[in-house]
Amino acid sequence: MRASFLLLGLVAGCARTRGTAPAPSSPRANILTAEDIARSPGLSLEQLLVARVPGVTLTRAEDGRLVLHIRGTTTIHGAQDPLVVVDGIPLEPNPAGNLSAVNPYDIATLEVLRDAAGTAMYGVRGSNGVIVIKTKQPPQ
Repeated sequence: MRASFLLLGLVAGCARTRGTAPAPSSPRANILTAEDIARSPGLSLEQLLVARVPGVTLTRAEDGRLVLHIRGTTTIHGAQDPLVVVDGIPLEPNPAGNLSAVNPYDIATLEVLRDAAGTAMYGVRGSNGVIVIKTKQPPQ
């Protein structure tokens, strides 16, 4: 009987919040706009993502190219690059990096997806994270 009261007290004590819990990260933190890119001249898209999106890192691969890590280092010898999708079209792997194929001034929004729910529609290709780019559309 005494153990059940002790267990109940521990559960009740753990369930109480004291207001010191960190605020959840804003979904806005994973989105860059054309204004964000314009305010950072001279930075590559990779450098801008590392500076603005929490948890994104940049490393150098064995062949010397830069590799963006959205979900951490997931493999030693396999593909480490995130999937880049421009206006709904996935880009094929590029030796110079997929973000180098996109003109930063054509970008309207750039969103980084890293959780399982966000990357699920891309299947296995999205296992290293997904960068969704929407370009500025010309007026019609």
